[in-house]
Amino acid sequence: MNRERILPNLREETIYLQQFMFQEGSTLPELRVHVTTIGQPREDARGIVRNAVLILHGTTGSGSGFLREQFAGALFGPGQLLDANHHYIILPDGIGHGQSSKPSDDLRAHFPEYTYDDMVLAHYRLLTEGLGVNHLRLVMGTSMGGMQSWIWGYRYPDFMDALLPLASLPVEIGGRNRMIRKMIMDAIRDDPAWQGGNYVEQPPGLTAAIHGLIWMTSVPLLWQQDAPTRAQADTKLAQLIAQYRTQLDANDMWYAFHASRAYNPYPYLAKIKAPLLAINSADDQVNPPELGLMEEAMTHLPTGRYVLIPTSNATRGHGSHSWPHLWQEHLAALLAESERRTTQ
Repeated sequence: MNRERILPNLREETIYLQQFMFQEGSTLPELRVHVTTIGQPREDARGIVRNAVLILHGTTGSGSGFLREQFAGALFGPGQLLDANHHYIILPDGIGHGQSSKPSDDLRAHFPEYTYDDMVLAHYRLLTEGLGVNHLRLVMGTSMGGMQSWIWGYRYPDFMDALLPLASLPVEIGGRNRMIRKMIMDAIRDDPAWQGGNYVEQPPGLTAAIHGLIWMTSVPLLWQQDAPTRAQADTKLAQLIAQYRTQLDANDMWYAFHASRAYNPYPYLAKIKAPLLAINSADDQVNPPELGLMEEAMTHLPTGRYVLIPTSNATRGHGSHSWPHLWQEHLAALLAESERRTTQ
């Protein structure tokens, strides 16, 4: 990937939000929010930014994940849908993730127990106070970021032209989804080696939690193709565990999954004004289509549409959200529709 060509004006910075109050009532005197931006903002004659695109990452991820070839190389290059020569791409790290404030910094288990609503508020303040962005052309997100896209839609209904939640559902997290999340959290805090969050080395419970994460996001068809024998399956599992162990911290992981506890956009769907396109894949083990939850939710959206990508050798289960070649034609339609509405 030619980074200079695809990622013009690439910049990383840290914005400090003063006196950040969390939904649960506590306040941090200063909340650090790290962000990567590409391109430059452009205002219309009224001083409204018209080309900003906010892209929100998933649980345990960070904004930098969208700089990978498979994503940036498909969307941000010259002539592509989110050409960074014409768009201002904003890739923040959510609270508890990446280089933003998180439990593993120093507070550990005394860090405020944040929610998705807190994360959305932090990003809103990042835009308006830190970056001077007063409007968004598009809000899109993957997994947790997709769920936060729904929250953006009803909390700030006039702030964006379009919404693209990927690999998510606009309902309270219950059933198997909640059960696995609780298993992940319990694996960490039920481990005596967690020591109230004051461990020196990552506790064994982190590996048990990683087992839950792997099960949660498994891709049956692809993994059968990649590892058709017992030996290959054992090797792949060991590689996945080792990869996650180098990336994750037990406290940060517990907080990240705990943050979903209050998520429930369903009662507020009618407040969403911007055209919204929800995209899931049929092999997504986190959001199984057979539940029928998305179809029912769509009946409450004034301007909502739902696309389910069929399972194929090209899909990646829950991770299909990070492969734009699977869904960019639908993004093109959303951008065209929202452009017509904005012009009118």
